[in-house]
Amino acid sequence: MNTQTLLRLCRLGYISLLLLLFGWFVNQGLNGEYSLLFSLLWLVPLLLPLKGILKGEPYTFAWAGFILCLYLLHSLTLLYVAPEARVFAITESVLLLALLCAFSFYARLRGKELGLGLKARK
Repeated sequence: MNTQTLLRLCRLGYISLLLLLFGWFVNQGLNGEYSLLFSLLWLVPLLLPLKGILKGEPYTFAWAGFILCLYLLHSLTLLYVAPEARVFAITESVLLLALLCAFSFYARLRGKELGLGLKARK
């Protein structure tokens, strides 16, 4: 798989995750479980790497995985404590795990293409 195809898949998965979480958190805010402002604040960390992901910068893909871990923790906690949200939690978890793998794979492949990386000690 070349890096351009992987980049397209990563972008598609990232936008899908944004839309999924936006719908979930807005729904939580409108149902009155949380305030709408608090619900929308959950999306702020996910928006931080948006520019770098759209530009295809490998460094952004590398550190964006750390942000995805926050949302993975949310989905696994939701899976455990809220049986009524099980389908959403499983969907979110699968998408996040796929993105974690794809982001890391893309960052490594694209970094090698560009000659980036850690320099070996002499």
